[in-house]
Amino acid sequence: MHELGIVVEVVKQVEELAKQNNVDKVIELTIEVGEVSGVIKEYFEDAFKWFIKKSEYMKECKLVYVPIQGISYCEDCKNTYPTTKYGKECPKCHSSHTYLVSGQEVLIKDIKVQNKEN
Repeated sequence: MHELGIVVEVVKQVEELAKQNNVDKVIELTIEVGEVSGVIKEYFEDAFKWFIKKSEYMKECKLVYVPIQGISYCEDCKNTYPTTKYGKECPKCHSSHTYLVSGQEVLIKDIKVQNKEN
């Protein structure tokens, strides 16, 4: 389950940002996850819920999980197409000279924070 490793790295990054910016609490985290990244949403969410209990800034943080569609590009006919539907072969010209343009990434999209009122 590599989801836990990804969660650990994401939480570390968010905590470091919270610390650098004198944030009291991270209340919501939006993550964009590519549909061909190999990340299983339910495993990611479970690992996140478990790991944030150990966090200084994120104990009550809500996770917003946004899938990113896998898109491939054909070098022969310049077509783009949904990777999960057609795979490596271009549906237009049937070439295998294709590569993934998006859908493999895991990105921190947005962090909502709360500070104590003075």
